[in-house]
Amino acid sequence: MHVTIPYTPRPLQADLHQNNKRFKICVSHRRWGKSVYAVTELLRRALELKTERSDGRYAYIAPYYRQAKAVAWDYLLYYTRDIPGTKINQSELRVDLLNGSRIRLYGAGDDPDALRGIYLDGVVLDEYADMSPRMWGEIVRPALVDRKGWAIFIGTPKGRNQFWRLYEDAKHDPDWHRVIYRASDTKVVEQKELEAAKKQMGEDEYMQEFECSWAAAIKGSYYGNMVIDAEQDGRITKVDYDETLPVHVAWDLGISDSCALWFFQVTMGEIRIINYYESGGVGLDHYVKMMEELPYTYWGDDYLPHDAKVRELGTGRTRAETLLNMGRKPRIVPSHKVDDGINAARLLLEHCHFDQEKCENGLNALRNYQREWDDIKRVFKRNPLHNWASHASDSFRYLAMAYKNIKPKAKEKDPLEELFKQPTLDELIDLHLKSEKNRKQPRI
Repeated sequence: MHVTIPYTPRPLQADLHQNNKRFKICVSHRRWGKSVYAVTELLRRALELKTERSDGRYAYIAPYYRQAKAVAWDYLLYYTRDIPGTKINQSELRVDLLNGSRIRLYGAGDDPDALRGIYLDGVVLDEYADMSPRMWGEIVRPALVDRKGWAIFIGTPKGRNQFWRLYEDAKHDPDWHRVIYRASDTKVVEQKELEAAKKQMGEDEYMQEFECSWAAAIKGSYYGNMVIDAEQDGRITKVDYDETLPVHVAWDLGISDSCALWFFQVTMGEIRIINYYESGGVGLDHYVKMMEELPYTYWGDDYLPHDAKVRELGTGRTRAETLLNMGRKPRIVPSHKVDDGINAARLLLEHCHFDQEKCENGLNALRNYQREWDDIKRVFKRNPLHNWASHASDSFRYLAMAYKNIKPKAKEKDPLEELFKQPTLDELIDLHLKSEKNRKQPRI
């Protein structure tokens, strides 16, 4: 069946439609038309599906459900209105086509695990920079395996986070196609409008939103500039585990057993953050087992939020007690105002060294931790936005509040280890010289 929809793509949109790579990344400025491109591409692929199956499954995923509805739903209704046999399910934001294909809108939310179990022939991830780094590798990519599905990533940059990493990695993979559309190049937005926007926006915001800069700090970010400073100072690099220093752990114990853990060591004048781990939907035993498999042999304390001492209905024990029974050393971080914790974290960041590879997801969260925006008053609220970045950022806040009470402590030397250790070459030379000197001393 031949179908015509009321859509005439711009030249750059047409070029992207014609590209047949399995995975595509479209980094584009505001008002380029990426949402229209994404919806029409989903629709085209769903209509063209020709297999023995009649159950094609396609998804449009935005950071939040309400965002998916606001951005894409009206477009989807508009472009399917004249297609015979189309069924609309308003409550599920779903369109069923006559050939059996289905397009559905989703919100990643702050719990990407809610999307586990879906299977897809194709997917669009809109504003991927605002999603959890786990969304692609752990949730969406496995959903494409059985059907050899495709994926398109669209959005504007939000610092050097998972979107930037994906864009960089795509450069070397033949299955991937990547493009970046800057307002100064596309001419989609009139120059007069760009100049007006630049006057009304800060430099960082303009460069991010219209010139697709990866280096600009995220609007409303608490820690974005400090993370950039750490990168420029060379404090985000390879940080080795020091076996003479204890490894402490700062925990965020979130809703539905979601946890974020920072692993750190304290020395004089600096803090070394050597690892980060986050997961959800599993019990505390999962995290303890994970830590037992790490190559760390000298463990310090586990710093927990104050609600870890609340007894759980199921067990009658506190989570602190549960960890204690598992051989850990829990300590409760005193209750504090969120603002005080954020200020402590900002001060601490100046003294932190992060392992670039092991802490990548945690650093992405710190970059994206931001104030909540009031759409009506057009100002930032005092309270933080609760999203995927919250767990890691809350955990780092507990780390900062605990840090001032942690004294650098080296591992006590084992007397037997000192007795039986092999001397170095320099020590052997010194011993020989001392022996020669004593031998040549005149006897009295």
